[in-house]
Amino acid sequence: MADLSVQLTAPNGHTWTQPTGLFINNQWVKCSTGEKIASINPTTAKEITSIHAASAQDVDKAVKAARAALNNPCWRDLPGIDRGKLMNRLAQLIEDNRATLATIETIDNGKPYSVSFNDDLTETAETIRYYGGYADKVFGQVIDTTPDKFAYTVREPVGVCGQIIPWNFPLAMAAWKLGPALACGNTVVLKPAEQTPLSILFLANLIVEAGFPPGVVNIVNGHGAVAGAALASHMDVDKIAFTGSTATAKQIMKMASVNLKNTTLETGGKSPLIVFNDADLEQAVEWAHIGIMYNQGQICTATSRILVQDEIYDRFLEAFKAQVKNVSKVGDPFEESTFQGPQVTQAQYDRIMSYVDVGKSEKATLVSGGKPFSGVGDGKGFFVEPTIFTDVTPKMRIYQEEVFGPFVVITRFSDEKDAIEMANDSAYGLGSALFTTNLTRAHRVAKKIEAGMVWINSSNDSDWRIPFGGVKQSGIGRELGEAGLAAYSNIKAIHVNMKSKL
Repeated sequence: MADLSVQLTAPNGHTWTQPTGLFINNQWVKCSTGEKIASINPTTAKEITSIHAASAQDVDKAVKAARAALNNPCWRDLPGIDRGKLMNRLAQLIEDNRATLATIETIDNGKPYSVSFNDDLTETAETIRYYGGYADKVFGQVIDTTPDKFAYTVREPVGVCGQIIPWNFPLAMAAWKLGPALACGNTVVLKPAEQTPLSILFLANLIVEAGFPPGVVNIVNGHGAVAGAALASHMDVDKIAFTGSTATAKQIMKMASVNLKNTTLETGGKSPLIVFNDADLEQAVEWAHIGIMYNQGQICTATSRILVQDEIYDRFLEAFKAQVKNVSKVGDPFEESTFQGPQVTQAQYDRIMSYVDVGKSEKATLVSGGKPFSGVGDGKGFFVEPTIFTDVTPKMRIYQEEVFGPFVVITRFSDEKDAIEMANDSAYGLGSALFTTNLTRAHRVAKKIEAGMVWINSSNDSDWRIPFGGVKQSGIGRELGEAGLAAYSNIKAIHVNMKSKL
């Protein structure tokens, strides 16, 4: 790869060859402008390496490679069972390189190595494997009408798919999009988040090793405003799939309208977690903590609004504070005891700290946290203490706006009607959770909450076999599960006339 790779060593001693170029047509190439982006280690705030940044011209080259691959008989006519074999090989290569990929994810993103290794890499490999099993099961149906007519449907690839990946779960989110796209026979131009591109670039070499033909998967690193915009507005891209902020999704929708692209958008959230009087309090506290503090709170579905019924509010609050204090150990992500690593970037760190100021200005009560944490290394990493605000009302910005960090607001409700109204008082509708031992209430409330997903007596459960997505301003469409295939295939109806004369 000449000067398009660099040897890197992580703090855990792991060494690997890191690609730094653009991946187009199964080859590593330089960007056309020579511009590079520095990838920063959030634990130390120091540069890991720099990578090439794609221009609109580079994106166009990747799209052309994807279009050529789509029309190439060796991919277009490849039986589904053979696509599935390629995907299963890729899943196994991900397993074989688990330690390297987890190391890259941690040094580039900041999440604890144990989370990268056990959670993210398992989901990445299993999602690819799951959709590999679907590759030969994407088919149409025969529809009976009259003796004079015969009709059937076939499912065809959408075409060239642009996929824009977020920085909070880089590999897993890439797998969510690559899996169904490849299973359905599409080709892909994927843009990683400029903040966390390294693990996806390493994955590119595994795609080649697995045997995918040139041009089937192309990866263009770059700024969202340049490479992402070029992909969303490209006239020869048939579909755009995006995970990220609601504000960015609105811009992507506008750009994608130039040729009415098929769109899938998974966007922001401000998910409620409701704790009723009859809840198992210990269970509710444990899940409420995981629901907001896991992955440094950088989860679109994070249950960041906790609503607790009056009778148990004080007991819940004391137990929750103790849980955060005892479990949310902030520290070096390569230390086994660390629960919370640094935020992904300086910008994200600043955003969280700005919302601490907002909460104070709105007269909410800062119960704990709300300060930088400087106990790691030289203190220059992007660490913040887990933050809890109480005395919060639905009119406050910290109740309504997504913070995307270890930042939670806790408030009271009086009865079931009150809880549902407060839960639904949001522009978002991604996830939601409720805790009760009353089974009838659980199902009744679940139906009334305006969200794409409801967790009963848990929070942030996710599985590659189950559809994922939101309502309102939390997105369009569904990913994962069988439902995720619908976004990557078109149904063609074919009518056959069986009658010789009219």
